[in-house]
Amino acid sequence: MKKSSIVLLIIIGISFLITLPFLKRSSTTSEALVLLKAKYAKKRQPSVDHTKFGILQKKFSSPYEITEACLSCHTERGKEIMQSSHWNWEREEYVRGRGIIHIGKKNAINNFCIGVEGNEQSCGKCHIGFAVTNKQQSYTDAKNIDCLICHDNTGTYKKAAEKAGMPDASLDMNKIAQHPGRPQRTNCGTCHFFGGGGNNVKHGDLEETMFDPTKEIDVHMASSSSDLQCVDCHVTVNHKMAGKMYSLSSMNRNRSTCEQCHTDKPHKDNIINGHIAKVACQTCHIPYYAKGNATKMEWDWSTAGKLKNGEPYEEDDKDGNHTYLSIKGSFKWAKHVKPDYIWFNGTASHYLLGDKIKDTNAVLEINTLNGSSTDADSKIYPVKIHTAKQIFDPVNMILIQPKLFAEKKGEGAFWKDFDWNLAAQKGMEEVGLPYSGRYSFIHTKMYWLVNHMVAPKEETVSCDECHTRENGRLAKLSGFYLPGRDYSGVLDFFGKLLIILTLVGVIAHGTLRYISNRKLKKD
Repeated sequence: MKKSSIVLLIIIGISFLITLPFLKRSSTTSEALVLLKAKYAKKRQPSVDHTKFGILQKKFSSPYEITEACLSCHTERGKEIMQSSHWNWEREEYVRGRGIIHIGKKNAINNFCIGVEGNEQSCGKCHIGFAVTNKQQSYTDAKNIDCLICHDNTGTYKKAAEKAGMPDASLDMNKIAQHPGRPQRTNCGTCHFFGGGGNNVKHGDLEETMFDPTKEIDVHMASSSSDLQCVDCHVTVNHKMAGKMYSLSSMNRNRSTCEQCHTDKPHKDNIINGHIAKVACQTCHIPYYAKGNATKMEWDWSTAGKLKNGEPYEEDDKDGNHTYLSIKGSFKWAKHVKPDYIWFNGTASHYLLGDKIKDTNAVLEINTLNGSSTDADSKIYPVKIHTAKQIFDPVNMILIQPKLFAEKKGEGAFWKDFDWNLAAQKGMEEVGLPYSGRYSFIHTKMYWLVNHMVAPKEETVSCDECHTRENGRLAKLSGFYLPGRDYSGVLDFFGKLLIILTLVGVIAHGTLRYISNRKLKKD
């Protein structure tokens, strides 16, 4: 055998050993995934025909009568609902530094429409009840439960605008009442896809294309794929639902996770399974969000209030997204967005009404997601970061909850009177907090975990998108060593030297074997 042939065989052998892990990584779908697909391919069939119930045959004159009819059979469900966070808009949580408190929409500030207090008549269209008011009597009366907002299976139910949670007057309430069932995407999405005042404003991964997405948008919800409904993952027991947004929730409990279906070892390749200890599934499997429609990335309240000929106006981009509204200010949108990445351990803290601002020159975090590279419970997660410029009191050093909504002018609501000082005064009166009579605007930001819009496996984040020296996805994360991104000049020199010496040793060994074999043949 010639010397060149030996060298070639050695190179081929080394190349095979290097590429073997990557060949293994392209394994076919695991047996567990096949079983999962088979499980969810069996669609649920209703066990009850509500059209045959006599109590639902009468003509309903108000939505309260429908609730009464529902509770006459589902006798204990009302009690369950009135213990849920969907109903109360708050839950009991432990927050580091605060202890055990109640937290929710009633006392948490966000950097979208800021807060619900004093604006319930508008915000109530996304509450699971009727007659939502700042007096909060509705939270204690079961007749105000809106069963159909979650259980309508006709796809026609909707709330009226600015009517404190009451249904639209044009609905065929009898038909809807006779066709309830398990919640569908149409029920959940009516509120969650349009939070913050429009389609895909808040989350970035929840929007109207998710009512019936393609496989490219989301492999779980696509009708051509798994066709999952929201409640398949957000499992519910006694009307308490798994999965909570970190815009309002602080504790790592009762979460909805990928592992509950896919286990903590979903891949055949142990190298990839090893990543799960420090990398969330979403980090690799959701390379982009806002894949169907753009999502709001920036909101500047300080520009709100401009009028044309004494009237409010709007400006839109080519896709119909508002870039300016007199009632809300200026916006920036983005589509097909690559997430930011953070270390996150499942716990969070939040800015609550009345919290003091320590540094007005720094960007105020509305919700801080806790975690670090040295925290054993932390993993790398993808997030949308929404930034804003919102109103605050520079004397009392607190964020202002302005009064935004009123039915008519003269009540101090900004969306009618366009007077920030008056809106601040009225809003702070309603939440029982002081107002100095001065206002300014402060930069804030919020983190929104990206959990939906899971891509087909062929489009998952590739290894070299993170393990790269230039412009990698994890370039901004520090405090840990990432192979391919981080390096030491000295370590690199000795590493390269070791590789060269190894190759020289292999070639030298092969050459000596070749020479000795030739000598033996001559002898």
